[in-house]
Amino acid sequence: MPISKMTLAAGAALWVAGAWAQPGVLTKELLIQYTPEWKGERFADGRPKVSDSVLKRMKSVTLEEAWAQLRTAGFNHEYEDGWFCIHPDKVLVGRALTAQWLPGRPDIERVIEEQGKKDGRIGGTNAWPVDMLQPGDVYVCDHFGLKVDGPSIGDNVGNAIYAKSHNGIVYDGAVRDINGLKELEDFTSFVRYYDPSHHFGMLATGARLNSTMIGINIPIHIGKATVMPGDVVLGRDGGVLFIPPQLAEPVVEYSEITHLRDLFGHQRLREGKYTAGQIDAAWSAPIEADFTGWLRENIDKLPVAREQVEEILKRRQK
Repeated sequence: MPISKMTLAAGAALWVAGAWAQPGVLTKELLIQYTPEWKGERFADGRPKVSDSVLKRMKSVTLEEAWAQLRTAGFNHEYEDGWFCIHPDKVLVGRALTAQWLPGRPDIERVIEEQGKKDGRIGGTNAWPVDMLQPGDVYVCDHFGLKVDGPSIGDNVGNAIYAKSHNGIVYDGAVRDINGLKELEDFTSFVRYYDPSHHFGMLATGARLNSTMIGINIPIHIGKATVMPGDVVLGRDGGVLFIPPQLAEPVVEYSEITHLRDLFGHQRLREGKYTAGQIDAAWSAPIEADFTGWLRENIDKLPVAREQVEEILKRRQK
């Protein structure tokens, strides 16, 4: 089904069911259909649910390591930078819950707001996706880079996001109340700008309607990157990668073995056992055997959990 028809079908089904107010919301069936390579657990709405253990391990992955695996798998449009960061010394990891805004259009906004009342929605549309967040989620929002009169997230909405997800945001737009947001210790976030203004996103605010939230849990773009609901967000060092859920564990495994090989190689170079040429090139069979023995000898001293090191050793024995 073409994407335009898909979106219309999703919206039509939801209008009939009265489930959500936006026309662009994927049904559970469509979320499953468009994430076919994910074979694991899902949320009730169909969004892929990468395990908490993989998310925890992801915090040690560098952007370069993840990027290399995504490119190898054919995913070339998953990275975006140029952010204003809140808590830039920390790492953001979580499952994406997406939302999209368009420049304000009163006729569409009127229908969305009326349906929201029927559905029992509370507050402005900017609060609706917040109510859907689960622990470990990252709110990923395309607000088309709107700055002046654009911030739909301040310290009140930020606190609501934090209470629901215990996590931060990736927001292609401006936030306000920056001092209040910085007080949230783990609200590690990547946004485009800070601006002291606020958005006009509901007709009740007057004739000035700057933006309309058109979709929740749909495919969106954040700059040059495509994001699907359930993607794993990795934000650090000024950049953000959106990792398809089926690649999250392979990315973590690649990162862990890379870290261990680097530790081993650096140690052996300091000891003078091997030359730089030997470590920089493809390792010989004796070096690989030495690495396996080093893993066994240091299994409880390594920066990778014993369980993962044991899995690496099993794979090396095959």
